Amino acid sequence: MILDNNKILRICNRLSCQIIEESDQLNHIILVGIKEKGFEIAEIIKKQITLFSKKDIKLYPIKIQKDLDDKKILFDYKIPKNCTVFIIDDVLNTGKTLFKSVNYFFNIGCENIKTIVLIDRDHKKYPVNVDIKGFSLSTNFEDTVKVISKDKKLKAVLV
Repeated sequence: MILDNNKILRICNRLSCQIIEESDQLNHIILVGIKEKGFEIAEIIKKQITLFSKKDIKLYPIKIQKDLDDKKILFDYKIPKNCTVFIIDDVLNTGKTLFKSVNYFFNIGCENIKTIVLIDRDHKKYPVNVDIKGFSLSTNFEDTVKVISKDKKLKAVLV
């Protein structure tokens, strides 16, 4: 096991504080969690932000259909173009999913996009920058890191 539930909660607490600092001049915070596990991480972060801040917080899911060659994006919400969007994912492997998400929000006119990952494996193949990372992990490229949810508790494992 790489991270147990308590460590993930501590990391999410720190990530939420960093988001608050990054959004100091904003009236509201828009979080977008990449389905499935990225959204679960975003839910935890949202709860933590509400403890520390009185800002209006919106949380939306985005789904990247990985079974399609073009990675179809499902996002059915309207967000203001002049806002800051915080895109949250669980594990950054090649960066393809995060890249597609950032590209989507860029193309609809979002002016400021911040990326957040729980675990950064440093194996990016796509030109995406992680603005806030919870945990850096050096692994072999062939290794797989998964965030698993069981009984409302998360853990990160190497499989």
